[in-house]
Amino acid sequence: MSKNYKIAVLPGDGIGPEVTNESVKILKVIASVFNYNFQFDYGVMGAEAIFQTGNPLPEETLELCKNSDAVLFGAIGDPAFDNNPDAKVRPEQGLLKLRKELGLFANIRPIKTYDSLIKKSPLKKEIIEGTDIQIYRELISGIYFGEKFTDENGEYAYDVCKYSREDIVRIAHLAFQDAQKRKKKVTLVDKANVLDTSRLWRKICQEIAQEYPDVTLDFMFVDNAAMQMILNPKHFDVILTENMFGDIISDEASVIGGSIGLLPSASIGEDNALFEPIHGSYPQAKGKGIANPVASILSAAMLLDYLGLGPAAEKLRESVEHAIESRYVTVDLNADQNYSTAEVGNFISDYIQFSEKTYYNYENVKLGKSTIV
Repeated sequence: MSKNYKIAVLPGDGIGPEVTNESVKILKVIASVFNYNFQFDYGVMGAEAIFQTGNPLPEETLELCKNSDAVLFGAIGDPAFDNNPDAKVRPEQGLLKLRKELGLFANIRPIKTYDSLIKKSPLKKEIIEGTDIQIYRELISGIYFGEKFTDENGEYAYDVCKYSREDIVRIAHLAFQDAQKRKKKVTLVDKANVLDTSRLWRKICQEIAQEYPDVTLDFMFVDNAAMQMILNPKHFDVILTENMFGDIISDEASVIGGSIGLLPSASIGEDNALFEPIHGSYPQAKGKGIANPVASILSAAMLLDYLGLGPAAEKLRESVEHAIESRYVTVDLNADQNYSTAEVGNFISDYIQFSEKTYYNYENVKLGKSTIV
């Protein structure tokens, strides 16, 4: 009898519910095709949770996540808070607290290019073609979680950046282990010429590298890494870095593929894991059916990997690539002939079920006609 997997679904804010709905729809198809059992339980978080409860992460939602095998999350943020610097309770506080409470110390972001979308990138084809990067960002320490202070007159403030050996060791091992399966190279991105925390990262990573003799470890200051990400992204295989640098570098890298709507992420802990698209809540598109669901759908593929359901994850990625190559995409990727959020989800679902026996006529799809035969 198939194992029952409990998946907590947090649709979140803005376009989060729309893109998450497509991922759930596809996971249900995956369950049917591969004979898996998924139980989906829903919770509120972010602005929607504040509107309903006054709390960006209600205790019920936190407990739901702790008692699930994995968490599928949509997006967070709302203009009601973004445009109010004096707001004491903010949607993002819910996500930061959830990461900390679940111990999600490693954020993993794959960055790759698709041949049919290279022209959508602001960078030249010869620079980005073949880019395939895995970014490991430490997620629950550093300056985002350090002591914070603003004096009562609002004239002075500080944020403390702190790292311990344990914080660094646990994510470094994940990065090196992944590099062993890839091109066997880890680049530590830091600011060791200025920061003590960066010098600690270098010291510890050099020690850990001795346990992985088949992996090359090199170092790059974050300012140079930001430049090289644009000049020569193919230099990188696995990037390992601290929280704030990882936040910035991974968002910069997201433009390489041509749309932030393509990029998934996984946040992994010892006992829990959360999967989400890297894009924001995009409130301007809410309810319009134009949001790109691919990043969320690929996050669901990472969820399947985490659960040990590799064949299903591989089939899901194959189906997404087929949709992209067939130009069955949303308006951000094809302004002339585009499909809605739900239509893209339906196309991918159909390919998972039927592959070449699908009802979609692919030749007509490529011509811009979603003809069924």
